[in-house]
Amino acid sequence: MQKILITGAAGFIGFHLAQRLLAAGRQVVGLDNLNDYYDPRLKEARLSRLTPQPGFTHANLDLADRAAVPELFERHRFDAVVNLAAQAGVRYSLINPHSYVDTNLVGFVNVLEGCRHAGVKHLVYASSSSVYGANTNMPFSVHDNVDHPVSLYAASKKANELMAHTYSHLFGLNTTGLRFFTVYGPWGRPDMALFLFTKAILEDRPIDVFNNGNMERDFTYIDDIVEGVCRVIDHLPQPDAAWSGDNPDPATSYCPWRVYNIGNNHKEKLLRYIEVLEECLGRKARKNFLPLQPGDVPATYASVDDLVREIGFKPATTIEEGIKRFVEWYRGYYGV
Repeated sequence: MQKILITGAAGFIGFHLAQRLLAAGRQVVGLDNLNDYYDPRLKEARLSRLTPQPGFTHANLDLADRAAVPELFERHRFDAVVNLAAQAGVRYSLINPHSYVDTNLVGFVNVLEGCRHAGVKHLVYASSSSVYGANTNMPFSVHDNVDHPVSLYAASKKANELMAHTYSHLFGLNTTGLRFFTVYGPWGRPDMALFLFTKAILEDRPIDVFNNGNMERDFTYIDDIVEGVCRVIDHLPQPDAAWSGDNPDPATSYCPWRVYNIGNNHKEKLLRYIEVLEECLGRKARKNFLPLQPGDVPATYASVDDLVREIGFKPATTIEEGIKRFVEWYRGYYGV
């Protein structure tokens, strides 16, 4: 897989993945429209570190552009596509649902069509731990049914998995969905907890702690996510010969379609996460305890058995190490 399209290349995960693939000598086309869901200056700063590198090309277009996306696929003839462009955020989906339809559904169809007609060998796409929705049996397994999402964002990610399956069935397109669990690290998204907490604590403002602090998350460091994605790109999904329509396995199929969890396989209490951040910053947080927000779930926890068995990788970065690296980046980037 020498020539790879990354959608959302100026985003948090896309930027890190592009860096890694370029360092390995691969050609990367990075699609990103630099929208203003969060501060575009951070996206521009990420992109400014990619554009001078040999082998990188930026495509400034919207994934929902039905005419421009096929032209991009026809022009470049990618070996693989990693679709990371999405309207993210659980709570924002309550405010602006149409944004999720445009990017996560319309945009994803355009990617599928591009892959189908341009002979792409492998489509790897970001799903989310949010698809587990109302599930409470932990750790969350890819072999569990995920038919009860609790946010439109989660529903759109579940829809991506279903849409990918139809293309694997109809056209033999190799597709692999990756359910990411609470990704954090340097160059992270400003709308996520670690970034918000760090900024507020350094500015001596209170932080909002939802569900009165009774939240647990499977925090996954960015380098572990990128390692998992890189390994999956070159691992084509195989049809499951044992798959049966009488007792269907939600994680596999009779066609070349697969889903994996990428999580740390270890749930942490949110209050412990904050405690580690306080230690790294050398300051105490003032906490504003709030109830569970609509669309949120109280806990996430990934089973990564399939990832370990089939891909040979298990994320292992501790929050102590990961938060330390984030704080070092944050202080350096913002001159704090």
